[in-house]
Amino acid sequence: MPAIPKSRALPRQRRTIGPGLLALSLLLSALPPVAAQSGADRLSVSSLPSLGDGQGMTLSAERRMGDRIARGIYRDPDYLDDPVLVDYLQSLWQPLLGAARDRGDVPPELSERLAWELMISRDRRVNAFALPGGYLGVHLGLVAVTERPEELASVLAHELSHVSQRHIARMVSRDERMAPWMVGAMILAALAAGSNSQAAGAAIAGGTAAAAQSQLNFSRDMEREADRVGYGVLTGAGFDGYGFVTMFDRLQQASRHNDDGSFPYLRSHPLTGERIADMRARLPAGPVAPAAAGAPGQAPAASAPAGGALRLDLPKPGSAAAGGAPMALSSGTVLHSLMASRARVLAENGPDRMRAWLTQGHASGATPGERYAAALSAHRLGQREQALNLAQRLRTSVPAEARPTVDALLLELLLAPKPGSAAGASPAADQASLLAELRDQALAGTTRASAIYGAQAAIATGQPERAVARLQAWVALHPRDAMAWQTLSRAHAAQGQTLRAIRADAEAHAAQLDYSGAAERLRAAQGLPAAQRTDGMELAIVDARRREVEVLLRESTRED
Repeated sequence: MPAIPKSRALPRQRRTIGPGLLALSLLLSALPPVAAQSGADRLSVSSLPSLGDGQGMTLSAERRMGDRIARGIYRDPDYLDDPVLVDYLQSLWQPLLGAARDRGDVPPELSERLAWELMISRDRRVNAFALPGGYLGVHLGLVAVTERPEELASVLAHELSHVSQRHIARMVSRDERMAPWMVGAMILAALAAGSNSQAAGAAIAGGTAAAAQSQLNFSRDMEREADRVGYGVLTGAGFDGYGFVTMFDRLQQASRHNDDGSFPYLRSHPLTGERIADMRARLPAGPVAPAAAGAPGQAPAASAPAGGALRLDLPKPGSAAAGGAPMALSSGTVLHSLMASRARVLAENGPDRMRAWLTQGHASGATPGERYAAALSAHRLGQREQALNLAQRLRTSVPAEARPTVDALLLELLLAPKPGSAAGASPAADQASLLAELRDQALAGTTRASAIYGAQAAIATGQPERAVARLQAWVALHPRDAMAWQTLSRAHAAQGQTLRAIRADAEAHAAQLDYSGAAERLRAAQGLPAAQRTDGMELAIVDARRREVEVLLRESTRED
């Protein structure tokens, strides 16, 4: 059986995200809240006491702390930069962030000085996390367990509200004697060496327990505040507020069937009857029956097979398993089902589950999500032709809004080398025609996935100049996109432009806060033979960027 190739990720050193982010979430659950709200919510919480304004920690200090933790996460093997999933999460995240700004929850200074960056963990457990400095993220397990976009958006809105209300800064300012314990546990949780995970786990647990015991009286208020602010952000962004209720119900029901640690989000954000009732009370009066919504209170059937691996069997929305009669799926629901399927497959390393998904996707009544999971599973199992056939069948059956996502999958499959063939081998004539069509379509697209996959296709088909043109425009607008810089480096190398290739590689390292690696590459660019340093403008850019990066490196070294 062919080996299962792992999804591409940036440099891997340690496997620490899972327990680290759990501990961070546990720490967040112990932070004191604030009663500051905006809009109509002000009236409903005006009687709550003020719990501090977070002035004990400056925005600069909070951002530095977040950058330090993020720097380690970027190097973690569980960190996943998947263009397709990133695009989908951004389609939920950006409206939420915009609504938070419009409501006044994220004032201009907070908006400008914090990162507001989403990160994805490959972890299959159902969890989400918020870090100091505006870094937020989700586990693949959370994406997989949701059935509708508003459910996932409700979790993002809740986590965004932890950051916008500056709960970590409030924790530090409330009890300076506790701050070193909690901040130390926070950094240890994210960066603990995998060589002694038991000792690291004990230290994390001890720090967390002390903090949680001391701050317990405030943790419930903090969660209620994040719910209230998050609900306003969710509905202000145009999402159905019912997503909060169905997500609460889904997690609550699932936890009753899984007490094996698969749902750490429930430990860090404990659901109470009061929280659920409060969300239900915020829904508009009258019967709530959002279009194409599954029956509230129904959770995916989940179980933990031998070995402790989480198994998620998601019922089809509107099916009998979901508690209702079959109904037509909206295009948004179809797209979400594709993304939930992608999350499930990328989080899975065992071939047995992939074979099961592959069989399920061949059934005559398979849903789009099941067919997507089957195609991606076939790809990861090394069955390239079967994956392509499934993806092409899926392409003709999904709504127009979901087709670019399937096209991105097709590009991903076509760009992968054939098992047993030499790297860079030419595809068959019919596949070459499809690759050219999808390449041109992607290069004209506006999403991150289209820019990166289109550029990769241009390089693979001997047109690196088209990749350079597309990616230079992209990184000008998104200078923190490490994968785009890496792909641009490959394109420059394919053109024989060594100086530009090394500089782009340096920018990829700088984008992930690896200033040491960036400075090393920029110095290497300056040390190239004279024949490769004929581009005066590029040399000037390299020199300026080296100076800037070395300053950032000295600052980060002082902090460490």
